[in-house]
Amino acid sequence: MSEQKWPAAVEAKLKNLPTQPGVYLYRNENDKVIYVGKAKNLRNRVRSYFQSSRNHDPKTRRLVKRIRRIETILVDSEVEALILEANLIKEHRPRYNVFLKDDKSYPYIRITKEPFPQVFVTRRIIKDGSKYLGPYTDVKQLRHIMRTLTKIFPVRSCKYLLNESVIAAGKVKLCLDYHIKRCQGPCEGLVSEEDYNAMIRQVEQFLKGRTRELVTELQERMQREAEAMRFEAAARLRDQIEMIENYHFLAQKVELTDLLDRDVVALAQEGEDACGVVFKIRDGKVIGRQHFYLDGVAENSEQEILVNFLQQYYLNPDECPRQILLPAELGEEQALLEQWLSQRSDQRVEFVVPQIGEKKKLINLCQKNARFLLDELQLQKLQRKDHVPFNVQELQKHLNMERPPRRIEGFDISNIQGKDAVASMVCFVDGRPKKSEYRIFKIRSKDTPDDFTMIHEAVFRRYKRQLAENRPLPDLILIDGGKGQLSSAIQALTELGIAVPGQPIIGLAKRLEEVFLPGQSEAMNIPKRSSGLKLLQQTRDEAHRFAITHFRKQHKKSTLKSPLDDIPGIGPARKKHLLTTFGSLKRLKEASLEELREKGKLPEKLAQTLQEALGKE
Repeated sequence: MSEQKWPAAVEAKLKNLPTQPGVYLYRNENDKVIYVGKAKNLRNRVRSYFQSSRNHDPKTRRLVKRIRRIETILVDSEVEALILEANLIKEHRPRYNVFLKDDKSYPYIRITKEPFPQVFVTRRIIKDGSKYLGPYTDVKQLRHIMRTLTKIFPVRSCKYLLNESVIAAGKVKLCLDYHIKRCQGPCEGLVSEEDYNAMIRQVEQFLKGRTRELVTELQERMQREAEAMRFEAAARLRDQIEMIENYHFLAQKVELTDLLDRDVVALAQEGEDACGVVFKIRDGKVIGRQHFYLDGVAENSEQEILVNFLQQYYLNPDECPRQILLPAELGEEQALLEQWLSQRSDQRVEFVVPQIGEKKKLINLCQKNARFLLDELQLQKLQRKDHVPFNVQELQKHLNMERPPRRIEGFDISNIQGKDAVASMVCFVDGRPKKSEYRIFKIRSKDTPDDFTMIHEAVFRRYKRQLAENRPLPDLILIDGGKGQLSSAIQALTELGIAVPGQPIIGLAKRLEEVFLPGQSEAMNIPKRSSGLKLLQQTRDEAHRFAITHFRKQHKKSTLKSPLDDIPGIGPARKKHLLTTFGSLKRLKEASLEELREKGKLPEKLAQTLQEALGKE
């Protein structure tokens, strides 16, 4: 145990923790649950948070500082702990857990529990024995499914409670749906309860993607109706089969050769946002896509986010397939999750990480969808003027800045032994490059290798102009280099009367990705996985790319320069005429004064100047 003093309630709890499996809840000073976890051995797991010898990540250190009370719940097995943990995370939505964003508004398809069930879309789950399929995260797709369903199956659309007494009393009359063959008329007893519920089972098969079994069943019925010479009923069944097959053919994007039911799961994560996508494959066909956004993912690994997503997604599923395709292994949690899902679905469930073939293509497609949906979410956030991107917030926290570095200007130098040197200045606003603000400086002060002087010149020229034009300075200046380059940039700012550290400025060295701050001899090491460090790296790399691109252009011009370019009176047109006429610079040098006048069509004075210049050359 650490020597640090914890609140009395925490100290007392740590001394009396049980060794059984269970769930632990951490509460803050307001008695609010801030973290929920599970453990095979509660004593070992909980005490590990409070041991100074543990190399905890920053997120865990912040969590531990806020713990004021510990609560434990004992269970009989790890699987029970897993289920309880998922339920408690969903209920409390703790700050330091990864959890699916509130899904209460997602619609479901409800099949009511009554003699003649209704099928409709709802956002409220009532525990009355009704079946719920979903949630459907794509409302447009849901509307399409419901339109198709009502065309194929004559399910009643009325909201009346229909039973034997209501039908016998004739309280409900036939409506238009019956006359246009969209309903079988259960309100007046025109279809038996048994036949109606057989159709409802077919509806459920259709919604779950079990079209192969459903089509086989309908084909057998169609055959029986035709043999009994009930051709009108057989024709209706034929039309049903055709519509079912057309619906899944048009919706299908990928088809696997085997018919095993699968889910394909993938994630995309950036900063504090993540998106999980699930493709549902039934009878070898992709029948739908669900996506969920996740909170609390900052500073969590992809594996941790994936485990939490699976745990919460499969907590209350309408069904669980035999195989779940994943983009990566789950580590220690994999066997526990497989055991849990196998128990709840009464069949062996396995996780598979495909490496090649059609299954790998499905994982890639799923990941593309996750990335696209996450980009959409972040674009919506950026459109809000008050939104500060997470990587900018992270950088502010790491550098201990008073305000977020929403505008970053980064500098780099490119040259060969000091020749053709250029300095680049790139600009990032809210974590994204703003290319209209990029600038290039042709270095004038040096033509020998001296990065310090060149950085000084570029920074001085940039901010001298900004001050002259009364433009605001950036929230952060980033210099590509270590202490030497940073000192030169600070000197340039000081000469302009710009106070440091009032103006935030840092250096980023390439070798160890070390961050140097003004007045500090030792480098600051920002965590390698930090999105704030990634933003600095992105800015530095963009400055390098921009500098080297313009250096190459400059260097190419200087190496291709002709002696004719420096002679007054010979412009591009005369230069082209002379080289075309004489064929080469060598022949032009050998030409007489008369040839230059006649063939080159030059005035006598210019011909003499050219001959003298070429002679010196």
